[in-house]
Amino acid sequence: MIRFLNSLTRKLEKFEPIDPTGKQVKMYTCGPTVYSFAHIGNFRTYLFEDLLQRHLEARSFMVQRVMNITDVDDKTIRNSRIAGVPLQEFTKQFTEAFFEDMRTLRIKDAQFYPAATEPENIAQMIAMIDELVKKDIAYQAEDGSVYFRINRFAHYGQLAHLDLDELRPSGRVQSDEYEKENLGDFALWKAWDAEDGLVGWDSPWGRGRPGWHIECSAMATRILGPQIDIHCGGVDNLFPHHEAEIAQSESCTGKKFVRYWLHSAHLLVEGQKMSKSLGNFYTIRDLVARGFTGREIRYALLCVNYRLQLNFTFDGMTQARQSLLRIDEWLQRLRDLAGNVAADPAFAPAHSDAFFAALDDDLNISAALAELFEQIRATNRLMDSNQLESGEAAALLQWWQRVNQVLQIQSDEEVVPPEVQQLLEARAASRASKDWQRSDALRAKISELGWFVKDTRDGQKVTKSIK
Repeated sequence: MIRFLNSLTRKLEKFEPIDPTGKQVKMYTCGPTVYSFAHIGNFRTYLFEDLLQRHLEARSFMVQRVMNITDVDDKTIRNSRIAGVPLQEFTKQFTEAFFEDMRTLRIKDAQFYPAATEPENIAQMIAMIDELVKKDIAYQAEDGSVYFRINRFAHYGQLAHLDLDELRPSGRVQSDEYEKENLGDFALWKAWDAEDGLVGWDSPWGRGRPGWHIECSAMATRILGPQIDIHCGGVDNLFPHHEAEIAQSESCTGKKFVRYWLHSAHLLVEGQKMSKSLGNFYTIRDLVARGFTGREIRYALLCVNYRLQLNFTFDGMTQARQSLLRIDEWLQRLRDLAGNVAADPAFAPAHSDAFFAALDDDLNISAALAELFEQIRATNRLMDSNQLESGEAAALLQWWQRVNQVLQIQSDEEVVPPEVQQLLEARAASRASKDWQRSDALRAKISELGWFVKDTRDGQKVTKSIK
């Protein structure tokens, strides 16, 4: 039984999709706003969503996932204007960078990546706003913009658990992002002004552009329909963005918009909030430039449960590398023992379902990884004492393939340059003759070339060094 902590109810709930067959899962995940390179806090959320999809599929669900691209909002327009570049050209570079980073981290593609500015999505936004105006839930104000009346939606504030009587909402909020203290009617359609430049679309309310919140409601309902199973995002999206999505969508359709809301917690860097002013703001590209691989970054950002605050540190990145090296060594031992022998069908790895059972419990990745490393310890002991048969090693490798379909952390064999390989062979000879001084000197030369050597019972293991 899979259970998730639903942000809407704040309860741990059994997962039951809307699909009457119980197999199809409709999932919407908030994607990037392409005004800059996405940072590691963004990718912490995208990785949690990737883990969620992969685990659901490992449990035989069929996931239909949509991830939007926000290519028009206050920030994209502002930054494109500052850069002196047309909006579409400006956002294209960051959209392409986003997909490159997704590939680096081995994040599975969604079936749909709708962009807000696509004609079919703009048309859906205008249609939804028109419906809300006809129902008198939205109105055009004196500034020419169209706003949603929050007092016409009885459940407004339910996701963020706001007490509207205490907050006494009043006024209008045109900005896409705001604090709870600014609670008020929010913009669905923003009237064109000079700062928008060439950005704008014709509508029944004049030329303008959509507000951020209506974009996701339109894209989600256009592709997935009026009701979806799971909606994910960072906790910073919970209010006002996801709160507004519920109000808009349910006011249009009269149906419950989302069954399960899942939100990932904030990411800290070295114990502090990430910001450019503190010099602790990192993109995936920044970490790759320091010598880290995509799978190391993936492991470091994935190894803490999505609902818990993750403190990113470079010591943690080193630990991620060491954990992955331990897995690599274990897999190599199993491969060497298994050879070409077929898996023993009668052999079941100890606690073989415990890894997946841990993830059933609200994606408890810490417990799942603990089960993986317990498996590694147990089978290493068996191999040390020659108590593991070749067919059993092959069966363990099959089990690992199921695990790795979810984790996606198996090594892509690194190509060791010829000059490094020659030094490794010379070092192996030095160690065999117990010439430790020469062995250390050769290790230093290998390090200068950007590679790290670890001595194991199975010989030398070499990986790229951290810059």
